[in-house]
Amino acid sequence: MREEGAERAPGLSVRVKLTLSYAGFLVLAGVLLLAAGWVSVRRFMPEVGSSPAGTLDRSDFLRIFASAAGMVLVFLLVFGLLGGWILAGRMLAPLTRITDATRVAANGSLSHRIRLPGRQDEFRELADAFDVMLEQFEAHVAEQQRFAADASHELRTPLAISKALLDVARSDPTRDLGETIDRLHTVNARAIDLTEALLLLGRAGRRSFTREPVDLSLLVDEATETLLPLAERRGVTIETSGDIAPAFGSQALLLQMTTNLVHNAIVHNLPDGGTVWVDTGVHAGTVVLTVENSGEKLPPPLVRTLTEPFRRGTERIRTDHAGVGLGLTIVKSITQAHDGSLTITPRPAGGLRISVRLPAPPASAVT
Repeated sequence: MREEGAERAPGLSVRVKLTLSYAGFLVLAGVLLLAAGWVSVRRFMPEVGSSPAGTLDRSDFLRIFASAAGMVLVFLLVFGLLGGWILAGRMLAPLTRITDATRVAANGSLSHRIRLPGRQDEFRELADAFDVMLEQFEAHVAEQQRFAADASHELRTPLAISKALLDVARSDPTRDLGETIDRLHTVNARAIDLTEALLLLGRAGRRSFTREPVDLSLLVDEATETLLPLAERRGVTIETSGDIAPAFGSQALLLQMTTNLVHNAIVHNLPDGGTVWVDTGVHAGTVVLTVENSGEKLPPPLVRTLTEPFRRGTERIRTDHAGVGLGLTIVKSITQAHDGSLTITPRPAGGLRISVRLPAPPASAVT
């Protein structure tokens, strides 16, 4: 489609079209008025010889009228073209600014803004909407660039460690290969986890998944059963409650979201005797999944950053589990891909309360 548009033959500009239209309507109005005058003269002026001596008869007046009419039409044409060109330029000036801003943005400068002055009208609304779009797009690009840089750094770390281990093993034949292999296995597993997390983020961001009816309460049962050995090793108790929570989306992504929430609550908990509470339900037409965990008290500024990529909450109590720093980022991405909302608040007694609200499934999906 873009190639076809680029090969279009050049046409008249909008300013020229408006100028010709204005002049054409002005000349047409003049012609109609002069035609009405011509008809009136022919109808009400006396014939030749019927007028008093020294006065103009109809034929003389028509000749004078025709000459004057021609001059008027020429004046209207020139005035219409000149006035139309000036008026069209003034009317299209805001559109020219918007077009220039579009070209600047297309060249990669997203910081440019139109900031069209004047009162509110259609052009002002268009310019303001374009400025808002540019602002959002600039923030999105900056976020993507920051994420790409962080992801590159995170992927480079395990690769650098693997290279160092291999170099040491090659330069020191007497070194215990079993220990080196175990460390390589750990580093490789981390790189695989990070790569899978990045792929999952991309899939959720593109919304490239099939939607189907999903019961979040069943996903909670599956996630808690999978993570129960981890909870037992850390001395954490998992308590589940709630009712059936019918949602509509990707079962695999929603299961990953639930698993990430429960896993995060287990890992970032008290050293011993911690608790995780998981609840599901339907409230005010939305499906709600709530995961709470005990732990130390967290400042609100730290809580607001926990969904940022590669934020592992280093100030939190259990720093022995590094993870890949994308757990809550994936939760946020999956939630947004399902048109839901994510709320993270610190508990007064310590720990976090995380709520995911998803739209209830449409009636056609339920039936």
